[in-house]
Amino acid sequence: MKQADVLPGKPFPLGPTPGPDGVNFSVWSRDATAVELLLFDAPGSSRPSRVIQLQSRVHRTYHYWHVLVPNLGAGQRYGWRARGPFEPGAGLRFDGEKLLLDPYARAIDVPAGYDRLAAARPGDNTAVAMKSVVADLSGFDWEGDQQPRHPFSRTAIYELHVRGFTRDPSSGVAEKRRGTYAGLVEKIPHLRSLGITAIELLPVFQYDPQDAPPGLVNAWGYSPVSFFALHGGYAAAAEPLAALDEFREMVKALHRAGIEVILDVVYNHTAEADEHGPTLGFRGLDNRAYYLLDDDRSRYSNFTGCGNTLKAHHPVVRRLILDSLRYWIAEMHVDGFRFDLASVLARDEAGKPLRSPPIVWEIESDPLLCGVKLIAEAWDAAGLYQVGLWVGDSWKEWNGRFRDDVRGFVRGEPGMVGRLANRIFASPDLYAGDQLEPEQSVNFVTCHDGFTLNDLVSYDRKVNQANGEGNRDGADDNRSWNCGVEGPTDDPAVEALRARQVRNLLALTLLSSGVPMITMGDEARRTQLGNNNAWCHDGPLTWLDWELVERHADLRRFVRRLLDLRFAFDPTEASVGAPLRVFLNQAQIEWHGVRLGAPDWSQESRSLAVCFTARGRTGRVYAAYNAWWEPLEFELPSAPLGWRRLVDTALRSPEDAAGWSETAPVEGSSYRVGARSVVLLGTGGPPPGDEPGPWSEHGAATPDRSG
Repeated sequence: MKQADVLPGKPFPLGPTPGPDGVNFSVWSRDATAVELLLFDAPGSSRPSRVIQLQSRVHRTYHYWHVLVPNLGAGQRYGWRARGPFEPGAGLRFDGEKLLLDPYARAIDVPAGYDRLAAARPGDNTAVAMKSVVADLSGFDWEGDQQPRHPFSRTAIYELHVRGFTRDPSSGVAEKRRGTYAGLVEKIPHLRSLGITAIELLPVFQYDPQDAPPGLVNAWGYSPVSFFALHGGYAAAAEPLAALDEFREMVKALHRAGIEVILDVVYNHTAEADEHGPTLGFRGLDNRAYYLLDDDRSRYSNFTGCGNTLKAHHPVVRRLILDSLRYWIAEMHVDGFRFDLASVLARDEAGKPLRSPPIVWEIESDPLLCGVKLIAEAWDAAGLYQVGLWVGDSWKEWNGRFRDDVRGFVRGEPGMVGRLANRIFASPDLYAGDQLEPEQSVNFVTCHDGFTLNDLVSYDRKVNQANGEGNRDGADDNRSWNCGVEGPTDDPAVEALRARQVRNLLALTLLSSGVPMITMGDEARRTQLGNNNAWCHDGPLTWLDWELVERHADLRRFVRRLLDLRFAFDPTEASVGAPLRVFLNQAQIEWHGVRLGAPDWSQESRSLAVCFTARGRTGRVYAAYNAWWEPLEFELPSAPLGWRRLVDTALRSPEDAAGWSETAPVEGSSYRVGARSVVLLGTGGPPPGDEPGPWSEHGAATPDRSG
């Protein structure tokens, strides 16, 4: 085929678009003086079979370079080269020797000899570069797939890492399928046994596994090279296009099980890192459009801690983000997104916070995205902390204050009782001032970033030497407590205390108002041996050991019982969608201490009790929280029908949590709450149906006691 055989093509749609006449390619580059399209005949090809030089007068419309190449189709490997000035002081970093990924490619082929460093050194890197792949997604059979669309009031999230979830041989998954989308499907029965309604997947966009210290690997995936292409390393199938089908089969299977799929998305930086990093795509196409630059333009603004920051307010980047989100909804059927370091989206050209960030409103007002789950990690690595201040009407927030305050209370810090009162009722000190629902707060005490739940009660200090940074990385303020011994122990007293603290943290997370989230392995006491920043480890340290799942079957049962209690409340009986303040005002609430009507809000207090009746309910719930190191006798409110014990973390399984039919009646006018434990009592009879208990995730009114 000669140069004359190609056609001008069209600027829209961006990326590769297969059709009956061939494939139309379109890419944005404002300052390029010349653009080339390189085609590769087969997977693993080190040299292009053809180089098509685009002519500005024929193949350029505005700043879009485009060409239609006949006789091409799905599976075609290709890449771009863009030539132009290399003037770092002006923000221009063209390198005509580097093969560039297409920002809109739906698939990427990572060759066996991929070399990240070659993209940072002078010279041609074509032989060892990632290649974009043309994909045709029209033929997949969704078999009438129906998204569950659980309201946030009926949502419980399980955060997991696709590879780490089933990679360990103990998973029982066939070797080829371990650590893959297909392997995850085999563990859907486990997810259902927990009672969760959504999984939140750590990044599944194609990322650069070599973006890590020497000898280590980027395992978490917070280093994207694309916002459309699926990470092929998580697929049992080696062919990139087959991986697309494997992912969609996984989504389809999860939906059949009533489980939603939320993606952890990274629209704040890319794997190209700082000015010393590799030229993989964005930098070589239009550095000034894609990235925030410092005043001297030769350096990158680093609000992410990863070397660069996407320019989210630029129209090209805004379009890229919106098109990416639409793609994952329309073509891959996912149910929502958790935005990593979302506060980056709120920064302007100079890095200052915008009062009303355009991209945030564009996302939630987009007609295709309306109704999907949008969750913001409302902070970034440069100190912008917007928890309680995030804009938008439908966004929810990871509540970092819930994490910190619940950890602080459970380990017995002074001055935490008033803060706990706010956290267990959806943080009205943060969210009741606006028209925000109780579910504005996504409650968690652990996530991928930080100690595991087991390590939170087993280590006072992080153990990150294996990360190769002299133990300087990772958070130092973990609000953890080792229960008397640092690390693993055979001491039965210490182990019993740790088991109780784990249950306390789970009870507070799963039974507080808001949206609960737990992390992969929380239900099995997974350990990372004190490493609280294990992003660069792909091995047993970060994989889920399924022998622990069986060993701690009692804890898995405890999680399920708590979620059963949580969802026993029928939200249709209350004003679903009403603001938090309305829920608080409509509920009957009484605060207590060890004595009725006498809560102790003092700095030295370590205990609190609350009795409430949610709107539209006749049954009442009484909860007592004791972070003191000795048992306390709590006076109980009157209950004509008598109190029944639903949860007591000081008791052994199965008495620690029970369905209504299994509950034991409480005798007497008081209840002895064990040292460092949580108790939940109910009265008024079981709810409609056979659900075990009258718990309402909407909770009741709470004063601002945050201090």
